[in-house]
Amino acid sequence: MNLDALDWVNSFTTSFFPTWGKTTSLLATATESENSALVLAGVLLSLVVIYLASKIGGEFSNRVGLPPVLGELVGGVVVGVSALNLLVFPENGGDGSSSVIMSFLQTTAGLSPDTAAATFQAQSEVVSVLAELGVIVLLFEIGLESNLRELIAVGFQATLVAVVGVAVPFAAGTVGLMTLFGVPAVPAIFAGAALTATSIGITSKVLAELGRLNSKEGQIILGAAVIDDVLGIIVLAVVASLAKTGEVDVSNVIYLIISASGFLVGAILLGKVFNNSFVAIVNQLKTRGELVIPAFIFAFVMAYLAAAINLEAILGAFAAGLVLDETDKRKELQKQVIPIADMLVPIFFVTVGAKTDLGVLNPAIPSNREGLIIATFLIAIAILGKVVTGLAVFGQDRINRLAIGVGMIPRGEVGLVFAGVGSASGALSKPLEAAIIMMVILTTFVAPPLLRFVFPDEAPAAIEPENAVLGDAKSETLAIHSPDTAESLPKE
Repeated sequence: MNLDALDWVNSFTTSFFPTWGKTTSLLATATESENSALVLAGVLLSLVVIYLASKIGGEFSNRVGLPPVLGELVGGVVVGVSALNLLVFPENGGDGSSSVIMSFLQTTAGLSPDTAAATFQAQSEVVSVLAELGVIVLLFEIGLESNLRELIAVGFQATLVAVVGVAVPFAAGTVGLMTLFGVPAVPAIFAGAALTATSIGITSKVLAELGRLNSKEGQIILGAAVIDDVLGIIVLAVVASLAKTGEVDVSNVIYLIISASGFLVGAILLGKVFNNSFVAIVNQLKTRGELVIPAFIFAFVMAYLAAAINLEAILGAFAAGLVLDETDKRKELQKQVIPIADMLVPIFFVTVGAKTDLGVLNPAIPSNREGLIIATFLIAIAILGKVVTGLAVFGQDRINRLAIGVGMIPRGEVGLVFAGVGSASGALSKPLEAAIIMMVILTTFVAPPLLRFVFPDEAPAAIEPENAVLGDAKSETLAIHSPDTAESLPKE
């Protein structure tokens, strides 16, 4: 039927049946309402799968002495495209027919095959948005827990370790992927950036268990890990922006470095003025959420501003956390953010695992063998690139440089942030993304036993005040937190 004939039919039916237009409009509205209900049902089932995977995986990981975040990642792999297909996303080539949740809705909720594709697309987009919101909350929480005064007082030695720990693996990984494997520039830079991460939570937990948290090595490791996070966030903002443009422009890189650094410095300076005003506003509010809601308003505004100047929104959330950490309300705010993070952050980690197709690393398939070789290369660079950081320490007698390097190895949740952003940007191929995930998993697994091995059994020597990295430990303590651990370090 051509358009003229269709117009004539519509005109005829409207003239002789005045309620025809209203009826079709009502039917369309009813259909949209039905589809919305099915999308909501799909999202709810997805969240059930996500929370079950995160809790089961996290509990199992915790019981065997590993960080829960690793279990959340593995749980995501199990429920995702690599195994059960409970959580499937279009970017992995999935569709409504490959989703177990969509099949379940067709059986139990009357989802028609004709609308399954649209429902699957909408449900996947909602879950992906929730995952992005989860990583924003995660970086806001990390910012709250990265005490600004510690960043300033951490010492020259820790700064050197952090810089080497970022520069060496980034350069070796990027150049190696481009020259040895012919990986294009932007994906190679992204993979190199993922190698720069260090997990504060994993290292601090192991050091506390070994009684080495307040040793010279422990202070340098934790201080360097904090600075490493800041440098890593800047690197992530730069490479994620490069992924959006699809090309490496030197002037654009310089702009991004300056803007990212300036954004963080500006946020810190803003904090000196904003802190008192924030507390004054909070003290005037009397209804529920008087602290956490203004805090998230500030975090989301900062995230928006970062995105508006072509940086990553997570950089703005991290800066907001650094600013609010300096307020008198920081401890109370940290407690109130934890349950929100507990609801949203697992969505991010499980989603990253679910989107990872480990099938591309199956050695039985000849085309996958290159991905396995790349994964082996990344793991080697990830370990060696951090171990050499101990050589940056100088002027310290009887210091365990190997222990410092090993303490910088685990990537943990920080490495997953890089993998997740890279996956969302489309910059990473499936083999390269899976290789990065494998690197994160392996470095997180090997770091705790290696730390136990490189530290001798005898009690650590007392830290002399003049050599202490974080200063004289006299009275006040400074808490270094992570999503998994919370330990105290001496502070001036």
